[in-house]
Amino acid sequence: MHPLSAKAASAQRSGFFLVLEGAANEACATLARLFAYVGALALIAMLTLAAWRQLDAAVEPERSAWSIADGAVPTFSLRLGDQPDKSATYTVLRHPLGGRKDIFRWGEPADRPAAELEIYRFGDERDALRSGAHELALRMAPDPASGLEAAGVIDSKFGAVSLLRQTGAADGPGACLGFLKRIGEPALRISGWSCHGVSTPVRRAAVGCMLNRLTLLAGGRDQQLTALFAHADVKRMPCDVTAVAPGPSDWVTAIDEPRLRGTL
Repeated sequence: MHPLSAKAASAQRSGFFLVLEGAANEACATLARLFAYVGALALIAMLTLAAWRQLDAAVEPERSAWSIADGAVPTFSLRLGDQPDKSATYTVLRHPLGGRKDIFRWGEPADRPAAELEIYRFGDERDALRSGAHELALRMAPDPASGLEAAGVIDSKFGAVSLLRQTGAADGPGACLGFLKRIGEPALRISGWSCHGVSTPVRRAAVGCMLNRLTLLAGGRDQQLTALFAHADVKRMPCDVTAVAPGPSDWVTAIDEPRLRGTL
């Protein structure tokens, strides 16, 4: 072989190896960046999980901060008939950071009341930041770990209200239907459930009656709350209690003003 040809071939081989080496270095650098990116994502995920666990761990202390407000004046009324229901109660809970919960309950709370309606006016407590569906599941479901699933929407004087039921629960006697409505101004959440009736349509009607017959007794200095109910009452819809309750002793037709738990 001619010496010049040999030198040219050697130069070509050297160039090829240099290109190959450069490609290998680039591939290694890309893999290094990829591993760094994945590691950063994993770190963010671990930090998020740790923060979430800390938030969950704070739930019980947060709950213990709520206390029954003895002497509190009822803010709301829920009158669905002329006959008194001695199982009905009205409870007011307060939080040191400003939150207030007005809670109507019907039925003996062995495991849970047969029906409940809660008006939660937010304060600066962490409960206000938590998921309303998660909170409702803790109050409503015999097994909160199963969670709740969507069960449709109903219209009310407060607008569209989300319905929920225990995940995988069959319809029929003993089943319950939850509801959840969050309002921006004033900052509050209306939630609860009904376990009365033999089918979902009956419980939907019962929930609709509860919401449409909820009235404000005294808003006090809360002008936004007063304006909310004044605007909502204009859109109040009729409630056919005879279609909801088959018997005269059912809670829908048998409830009067619930008794306030605590002393005035």
